[in-house]
Amino acid sequence: MHSLHNSETRIAVIALGGNAITREFEEGDIYQQFANTRRALIGVADLIERGYRVAVTHGNGPQVGHALIRVEETRHIVPPVPLGVLVADLEGGMGYMIEQTLQNKLKLRGIRRDVITLLSQVVVDKDDHSILNPTKFVGPFYKKEDVERLERERGYMIKEDPGRGYRRVVPSPLPRRIVEAMIIKRLVHDGVVVITVGGGGIPVYVESDGRLEGVDAVIDKDRASAILAKEIEADELYILTAVDKVALNYGTPQETPLDLLTVSQARRYLDEQQFPAGSMGPKIEAAIDFIAAGGKRVIISSVERMPDAIQGRTGTVMVK
Repeated sequence: MHSLHNSETRIAVIALGGNAITREFEEGDIYQQFANTRRALIGVADLIERGYRVAVTHGNGPQVGHALIRVEETRHIVPPVPLGVLVADLEGGMGYMIEQTLQNKLKLRGIRRDVITLLSQVVVDKDDHSILNPTKFVGPFYKKEDVERLERERGYMIKEDPGRGYRRVVPSPLPRRIVEAMIIKRLVHDGVVVITVGGGGIPVYVESDGRLEGVDAVIDKDRASAILAKEIEADELYILTAVDKVALNYGTPQETPLDLLTVSQARRYLDEQQFPAGSMGPKIEAAIDFIAAGGKRVIISSVERMPDAIQGRTGTVMVK
């Protein structure tokens, strides 16, 4: 059996997108989610087989949307669950799927590694501008004529999602630190595979007396993953998304895939608005932050082709 004895082993954080587990145009039932999870973790198992110590993070966009619909449809029967608690629920439920799937994959490969899911609270600034001006769309769509009543009765802030309808908007504050970072660091450095920061983690802020208080918000998973990677002193950050490589002029006849990207180039392309705020932008910003904090490299590629990205056959590598 393979086991971990190399003190020089690299440490990596692997950030899976929520769409890796619930795919677009699928119903997203639990059987599909498990099947997608099994496919999504092939590359993670490959990295572990190479001896890496890893933490795995994941998004929850489609899943938290479904959870909010359940809350809306059952609020006349049972008390509604606030968004922050839904994020915690999903961090546990999705973590279970990833944990069990990864345990099975490692067992079949003869790899002896412990795997654990750890709920994580992520500190945000209670005065973050997004808390005062929420812009992140979540949950179901509403009719225009119902907006005023919902805002009055439930305290929601609702805006038009252009071309789609009216939806609730919630804060998406910047992550500052992971409350459980030192515990995660000890586990990962000891060889335990830790699944954490699910959905960007559970948003909390710090009261004046040091107490933690939850906030109804969602945190960008890639930004939180970069914070985690910095705090556990990871060497590498893998950001797995829907495309094989980062590209300039994406979606145009002039589209140019990038094999290598330096921090200075990435900053310039951001200034040129090559990477939209709603898609690749936060991933590039997270990658820059990680490298600037001492990380060695970031690999951005698709979930399906992570095995190829590990071997340098695809993906965009960002370095200093």
